[in-house]
Amino acid sequence: MKDSAENPLGKQTQYDQGYDPTLLFPISRTDSRSVFMEKGGSVLPFAGYDFWNAYEVSWLNRKGKPEVAVAQFRFEIETSFIIESKSFKLYLNSLNQECFESIEALKKVIVNDLSVCASSPVHLDLIPVSKYTPTCFSNPVGYCLDQLDIFVDQYQTDPTILTTEQNEANSDVLQGNESQISETLFSHLLRSNCPITGQPDWGTIQISYQGEKIDHASLLRYIISYRVHSGYHEQITEQIFTDLISRCRPSQLTVQTWFVRRGGLDINCLRSTEKLAPFSELLPSLSRQ
Repeated sequence: MKDSAENPLGKQTQYDQGYDPTLLFPISRTDSRSVFMEKGGSVLPFAGYDFWNAYEVSWLNRKGKPEVAVAQFRFEIETSFIIESKSFKLYLNSLNQECFESIEALKKVIVNDLSVCASSPVHLDLIPVSKYTPTCFSNPVGYCLDQLDIFVDQYQTDPTILTTEQNEANSDVLQGNESQISETLFSHLLRSNCPITGQPDWGTIQISYQGEKIDHASLLRYIISYRVHSGYHEQITEQIFTDLISRCRPSQLTVQTWFVRRGGLDINCLRSTEKLAPFSELLPSLSRQ
């Protein structure tokens, strides 16, 4: 575990030319999870994973010719640490002038370095740009909350904003329980801020649930309330998930977030009450990523 003073975020950066795995900076997941984990508990209240795309991966082949690729990283949420994104970028840049015998040799080095930093195995797909065909769509599935004409005056997170309502006649009623509905909602109005630099992080969120109907206006106000909140992407996704569980008590819940690319990296998170096969489904990129 590194000291917080070593975090490169918010500091003037010197771009060295040599490969350096010590640039990677781990951030403990424990502190942000302590608010919803039972004292001394070790079982997370959700399943899921974190999925990162890196678009600025380059190295030299054995003849000194530059190669470029897109990297897709998948992190287990049981990992002890997340990796701070600026340190991640600096690490990838440190590979730019390093020679590797093959793309597989490079992949082995990156996987080892990231797994050591995260204290858990990391999965990597390294795809040459000439072979990269992203799955891209303009909107997530579901009903877009952004069209709601609401009054907003709260820009600091407040879970008490969230409320539920009685099931409407035109809702998708689950068989055998008329008080329960199933629906998928999304918004492009998620914005938070880097906890170190204060720079804005723009995102899209999709919420799928079964349970008592969540009031759409209250949910959109709650999402907007993150607008001046500071936090890392993974922490924000988990806070939204746990607030929804606590306030709305759905029987099933899945929260997905897509954050817009910064520094050649975009970060996407999935948290769910449902058991997921390890990395069974990738989070496809959205159009503004």
